[in-house]
Formats: sequence, C-alpha cells, structure tokens
Amino acid sequence: MGASGLGFGLANCINLSNLTLHLNKNQIGAMGATGLGSSLANCINLSNLTLDLYKNQIGAMGASGLGSGLANCINLSNLRLNLYKNQIGAMGATGLGSGLANCINLSNLTLHLKQKQFICFGL
Repeated sequence: MGASGLGFGLANCINLSNLTLHLNKNQIGAMGATGLGSSLANCINLSNLTLDLYKNQIGAMGASGLGSGLANCINLSNLRLNLYKNQIGAMGATGLGSGLANCINLSNLTLHLKQKQFICFGL
C-alpha cells in the first residue's frame, strides 16, 4: 500500500487547500508516486503544496505519473517539490514538466531535482 494508500485517503479530501508531505527516505517507487499523483488530482482546491520525496526510488515513471496528477491541480499557486536522489532522468523531468505546464495559476515554484545526470527542460 504505502504511498498509494496514503494517496487513496487524500483523494477524498477535495476541499484541501494546503498540504505538506515529508516522505523522504521511504522507499517510495514509481507505483507509489504515480498513485500519490493520481490522488492529488482529485484535490482540485489545492493551492499550496510541499511534497518532499527526497531519496526515494520513484524514477522516470514515478515523476511522470506525479506530473500527470499535478496537471489537474489547476488552482495550485505555490509548489515546493523535492525529488533529489530519485533518478528521474530526462524522461521523468520531461513528464513532470509537461504536467506542471497545465498548472496555469502557479506563481511560486521550487524544484529540487539534483541528479547525477544532466537534465534540461522548460516550463
């Protein structure tokens, strides 16, 4: 269950406007990150989100899945996302960026993506 189970519970919190999750060093994989993203997609009133996934194992698929979910958070104005040491690579960064491009009300964005390989993408 893990992060997907947590996400399942969050999916019912449709009036949630502020959320901070510190889930670093929890062995969250691609499925957990994607499930969490899918659940956050239901939180349409979310305006402030801090998501710390430092040192997990979400990879490219997890980052893309997270981006797909966040794409539905159109009221999101402040996002702090820490994906340090998750080996998301260029494909994961592209998927994440594509999802965030739909967050039209985003005014403050902090991304921590330090990776071993060079990543270049535009929002």
